[in-house]
Amino acid sequence: MDVGVCDVVVMGARGRMGSALVRLIGADPGFRLAAVVVRPGTEAGFSGLGCQVAADLAAVLPRVPGAVVVDFTSPVASVDIAGICVAAGHPVVVGTTGLSKTQTAALAQAAESGRVFFAPNMSVGVNVLLSVLPALVKKLGPAYDLEIMEIHHNRKADAPSGTAIALGQCLAGAAGRDFDAVKTCCREGGIGPRQGGEIGVQTLRGGDVVGDHTVYFFGPGERIEVTHRAQSRDTLARGALRAATWLSEQKPGRLYGMADMLG
Repeated sequence: MDVGVCDVVVMGARGRMGSALVRLIGADPGFRLAAVVVRPGTEAGFSGLGCQVAADLAAVLPRVPGAVVVDFTSPVASVDIAGICVAAGHPVVVGTTGLSKTQTAALAQAAESGRVFFAPNMSVGVNVLLSVLPALVKKLGPAYDLEIMEIHHNRKADAPSGTAIALGQCLAGAAGRDFDAVKTCCREGGIGPRQGGEIGVQTLRGGDVVGDHTVYFFGPGERIEVTHRAQSRDTLARGALRAATWLSEQKPGRLYGMADMLG
C-alpha cells in the first residue's frame, strides 16, 4: 500500500452502490481499487480494472494486505463479511440498510476484536442533521408533534429506511422516549386522535428516488420542516470512502459510526 493511498475492496461491484464505488475510486488518486468481489460466475468484465477479481472474499484478502473492505450488500451477508474481515485483520465499512438489532449487535461483537464501521446512511449531510435535530426537539418542547416521511426508489427492500429509523431514534432520544415504544409506522381506519408523544414514520416508494427524508415539527399555529434529499448515490459512496480512509487509522475495540468520524 502506498503512503497516503487507501486500498479498497468493493463488495458487490455489479450493484448500484458497488459500481458507484468502483467509478469514484478510479477517479480519485487518494484511493486504489485493490479488489472487487462479485457473485460466483459473474467475474467476467472486470479484467480492465487492474485489480483482483474474486467471488470469495476470504480467498482474496490475503492477496490485498491492509485493504479496507466496503460493503453495501444485504443484512445477512454484511454480518458474515464483517466476521471474515475481522478474522483476516482487515478493516470493514458497512453501509447496508435494514439490519435487525441482532445483526447490528453481531457487528458490534465483531468490532471488539477488529476495525468495523457501520452507518445506515453514509451521507455526511444526513449525519450532520442527526447532530442538530436534538437541539430543535429540546428547544421546541413537547407541544410539537414529531413526524418523519421518507421516499425511496421502487426497488428498495426494507421499510422504513435505516435513515428514517435513525432519525426517529434521534428524535425520541432527545425527547426522553423509547423509539420502539412510541413509533407509528401505519395509520388506517378509525384510529382516533393522535396520541401524545408518538413519532410517526411514513414510507413512500416509487421511481428512481435515491432517498428523501423530511422531519416535521407540528406546533400550535406553525410547523417546521427539515428535509434532506440525496440526489445521487455518489453522496453515499463518497461518505463510505471517507469512512474507509478514517477507519484505516483507528484501533479495534468498538463499533464505529459517522458520529465518531465527524467528531
